[in-house]
Amino acid sequence: MRAVIAHLLWPLLVAVCIAGYWYGGQVGHPVLAFNITYFGLAVTLLILERVMPYEQAWMKSDGQLLNDIAHTVLNKGLGQVVAASVAMLGLAQAGPEAASGFWPGDWPLWAQVLLALILGEFGLYWAHRTSHEFRAIWHWHAIHHSVTRLWIVNTGRFHFLDSIWKTAFALAIAGVAGAPKDVIVWVLAITTYIGFLTHCNVDMRCGPLNWVFSTPELHRWHHNRDPIEGNVNYGENFILWDVVFGTRHLPSDRKPPANIGCKDAVPDSFLGQLAYPFQAWARRDFFNKKKAAELLGMSRSTLYGKMEKYGIVIRRSAD
Repeated sequence: MRAVIAHLLWPLLVAVCIAGYWYGGQVGHPVLAFNITYFGLAVTLLILERVMPYEQAWMKSDGQLLNDIAHTVLNKGLGQVVAASVAMLGLAQAGPEAASGFWPGDWPLWAQVLLALILGEFGLYWAHRTSHEFRAIWHWHAIHHSVTRLWIVNTGRFHFLDSIWKTAFALAIAGVAGAPKDVIVWVLAITTYIGFLTHCNVDMRCGPLNWVFSTPELHRWHHNRDPIEGNVNYGENFILWDVVFGTRHLPSDRKPPANIGCKDAVPDSFLGQLAYPFQAWARRDFFNKKKAAELLGMSRSTLYGKMEKYGIVIRRSAD
């Protein structure tokens, strides 16, 4: 029975949230509907994490509960809720009322939302991928990857610069395409729902959906401490662009490791985490010195010596 439930949970929860949000829009209460589905999904997943957890080791506290909540509220969750609410209430120019540019405004709403998800996903994919492949950007994304367990509460544990970076990529594409406000708000809502599901510590088995959507099974590999297997599965909602660019990763012969995190010395305190990327930039830690040494054909010790000669501080443990 548990296996059947595990296969049904992901599509069922997504469908219920989307249906609830759609109904709220139909009766003229989209903001209320979003908040009910948002918090309803959160409570449901918290219960499921206790009833049928995926990884028992992640049930133990990591001492980051208050930090996780603070990041979620201040840096990501609040921003998404406010942006969605403002757009739905029409209190600001969160997006054009009608389609513009080359946007197919005569398409059914569901088709426009699907197109916006695919186009926005392209921006989210590259924003996420660059956060892993460029060390100067990685410093703010390391806050998210410093977690040692996955559960719903640290879904929104992002540095505010990280959230701005990803949102800018996605909204820039939507803006150029001319997507109307109601379509953008739908994308924000769906992204929030899928984000909760992707990060939760619930036993979900998604089967063929792993080739279409960003699922918990895929995202657990993304949090691997080993960058060879961790720099994969960048998709936020869909896994489409990972398939196209060859970064989808889901081994069938083994489970992802429970020992997750990153090698960077991310502070334990909330304020320390907010300051972390700025401190990294201050010490001019802008690129991966191991890769640089390989590209320049010299040993790391030689490269370190040359960098220290010019006053560039080395944090060798972060390579």
